[in-house]
Amino acid sequence: MMDTMTPEQRHRCMSRIRSKDTAPEWRVRRMVHAMGFRYRLHVKHLPGCPDIVLPRHRKIILVHGCFWHAHGCAAARHTPSTRTNFWKKKFARNAARDRAVLRQLWQAGWRVLVVWECETHDAAQLRAILADFLSPTPGGANPTLADQHALYGLVAETPEEYL
Repeated sequence: MMDTMTPEQRHRCMSRIRSKDTAPEWRVRRMVHAMGFRYRLHVKHLPGCPDIVLPRHRKIILVHGCFWHAHGCAAARHTPSTRTNFWKKKFARNAARDRAVLRQLWQAGWRVLVVWECETHDAAQLRAILADFLSPTPGGANPTLADQHALYGLVAETPEEYL
């Protein structure tokens, strides 16, 4: 299927996509605030400049867009039909960077939750995920990479098709 926009229109559209203060990020921020938690935004000295940082609790919430981070849900399965090689490489780099950032944060002693854009559409589900993550953790132990919620099961492993 050909792109219905001219290259100039596509460029203008893509250049307006934000990396901060997105609608899914705002949904999560409002809910976390309503639950009584206070946080810092986009802390630059931490790996990956996390979206939401709760320093007192040593917890971080990353809000990932399904398309850009290659989640694999129904909304993100579509690879653009133009410049497919570029997009496959971009998604693979994004997924690899996400894994590296997570490992760095975990090694620094942070507990990390990744909330996917598709999870923000159902408020009840989102509240349950956030409440579970933000509840006090016994012993302060950080789960292993495989045990982290919403990630490695649900995060973008680099599919072979992207390599």
